[in-house]
Amino acid sequence: MATFLLEIGTEELPADFVRLAQPQLEAIVARDLQDARLSWDSLKASGTPRRLAVTIAGLPERQQDLIEERKGPPAQQAFRDGQPTPAALGFARRCGCDPEQLDIRDTDKGPFVFARTTEAGRSVEEVLAGCIPGWIRSLQGRRFMRWGDGDGRFSRPLRWLVALLDGAVVPVQLTDVDPPLASDRLSRGHRLHQGTVVIPSAGAYAATLAAADVQVDRQARGQMIRRELEAAATRAGAELDLPEALFDELVDLVESPRLIEGSIDAAYLALPPEVLSTVMRSHQRYVPLRFSTATDDPLALVAEGVLLPRFLCISNGLEAAAATIRRGNERVLRARLADAAFFLAADRRQSSAERVEALDRVTFAEGLGSLADRSRRLAWLAALLCRNLKIGDDTATAVRRAAPLCKHDLVSQMVGEFPELQGVMGAKYLLAEGETRAVALAVLEHYQPRGAGDALPGSEAGALLALAERLELLLSIFARGERPSGSSDPYALRRAGNGLLQILWDRGWSLDLVALMAEATAHWQGLLPALEIQPAALAADLLEFLRQRLASLLEEEGSSADLVQAVAGESVSLERLLRDPADARARVELLRRLRDEQRLPLVQAVVQRASRLADHADLAADLLSPAGVVDPALFASPSEAAVLSVLERLAVHAAASGTARYDPLARLLGESGATLAAFFDGDDSVMVMCDEPEVRRNRLRLLAVLRNQAAVLADFARLGG
Repeated sequence: MATFLLEIGTEELPADFVRLAQPQLEAIVARDLQDARLSWDSLKASGTPRRLAVTIAGLPERQQDLIEERKGPPAQQAFRDGQPTPAALGFARRCGCDPEQLDIRDTDKGPFVFARTTEAGRSVEEVLAGCIPGWIRSLQGRRFMRWGDGDGRFSRPLRWLVALLDGAVVPVQLTDVDPPLASDRLSRGHRLHQGTVVIPSAGAYAATLAAADVQVDRQARGQMIRRELEAAATRAGAELDLPEALFDELVDLVESPRLIEGSIDAAYLALPPEVLSTVMRSHQRYVPLRFSTATDDPLALVAEGVLLPRFLCISNGLEAAAATIRRGNERVLRARLADAAFFLAADRRQSSAERVEALDRVTFAEGLGSLADRSRRLAWLAALLCRNLKIGDDTATAVRRAAPLCKHDLVSQMVGEFPELQGVMGAKYLLAEGETRAVALAVLEHYQPRGAGDALPGSEAGALLALAERLELLLSIFARGERPSGSSDPYALRRAGNGLLQILWDRGWSLDLVALMAEATAHWQGLLPALEIQPAALAADLLEFLRQRLASLLEEEGSSADLVQAVAGESVSLERLLRDPADARARVELLRRLRDEQRLPLVQAVVQRASRLADHADLAADLLSPAGVVDPALFASPSEAAVLSVLERLAVHAAASGTARYDPLARLLGESGATLAAFFDGDDSVMVMCDEPEVRRNRLRLLAVLRNQAAVLADFARLGG
């Protein structure tokens, strides 16, 4: 059995491409090997900023032979008097065999001629040589480029190619790159090593590169980095401020990880902690160190007591260069923090009220006025939400104060240089000027959640302002006629819709989005007359968009597609669904629990059997009680009275309000299976579609009421088995 190595050598690759290309490469190679009838024991991709590689162990010497049986013409057409006809001769020629090798076999359509062909397997070297160019061209990533005079595209220019089967070079030519590349056994070590590295055999790849200061295995490199960082934090009695995204980037930025510990001038601890963390993490890829005893105050005005005056970084240099690298990193960080201190001082010379006035001079979007206009619309929505959600006076006061101020830091120098700090700096400036914590916290939290997995607002005022912010964005951008399309969503409207629903669910708020959109779109029509808004059409578009977001979020939470469609699908009215999005989520969770407990099939069986006939009834879909629509005087069997008794008990829960009604409603539906079975099939069963019109109508209404009561839970026709 043989081991194969392919190394694609490049100029420095983007860190995210190194990480994302490795599973791509594994999948592409595995697919092609399987298609080529080649088995293997192990297949693993690896990579560093200068290379992608894949190693395959346990390859056979040759492909398996391909044996095929091909069906030819009917036997009576292929042979006459025992001699092959032109039809048989032509079929044999196409199959590459002699006519004497043809078989005659019986089939369902009579005797036919068959040929058994064998294609000898090619050598594994020949197969691999043919596959390698396609593997390279199949990799996908952002911002691929061409270079020189070649037509080939890749994330960065290709500079060498290693292809080894055990110790032998697999000959490959890449002629579409500049300069053209031919496979060899010559790799490259760390940047600080001059010259090439000879790979003696595929199995010696990792060890040979390790001797040249390259840790090619991404997982091992990550473990090494995390171990070094955690040990340094432990020595300092601190905690790492290390988001997973930064860790992934550090792993893919270096080939030979070296921990560097640097220091920060203590004077810069007078800056807010988020300023230091943003400069270090986002701009320099350093890891800040937090005091283990530090309180997690998002409104802290200074970093002293929160962050240590030290940082960690992962260098790609060798040990001899460590001191030089440390001094260089400290110098760069000092300059960045000096800039931040200058911006902070400049901002504090201007009041937040002055920045609010400056928002009038900044355009939000064409047709939608300035950022000040947006802030005013946002404040109107915040007041509307306070009324609709019956918010207490203290929270409402904080929201009314925060709403017109929440965008003021967009014209600050600090946010101009570090956009990641919008909201954060606005909150801290307001707190420093004497605003209450409630107001400052609402300004900070109104951007949350910033994306998938981000924290939701922690305060009631922050949640209200965040809702208003997302509603304003959706209303205004939809009013311009723009909608998300495919992967295009420049205003992040999907994220805004998701955030709106997540906040409502997190706070347990029941908000009538139908009524709110009707009032808001009418108000927008008056605010933006140039856009010629049709309020009803705009509201319908927004509600359909939110239905799609709600369905998507429920599936992301783990609910199966049929459960989501039964509650939030297109068959469900937007009125029912968005009068209270929290209600829809509660019903999906109940259905999921019923399915997990294997109780849902009992409910389905009852509802679906009744619904098939109920469609013939002359009863409105919103009628939930049998009173006044079902006449007991027309009953001819005890089974009808039994069904009526069930409906009367179900009606109590179906007509109630709140989510507490759903569990007993589902339980009673499941328990009514025997009653409905007796109605249809028992000794006292009835013929629903009988000849007497009034009796038939009465029985259909019994079933229609049951269907309507079940529809309070979901559209059971959408549920799978």
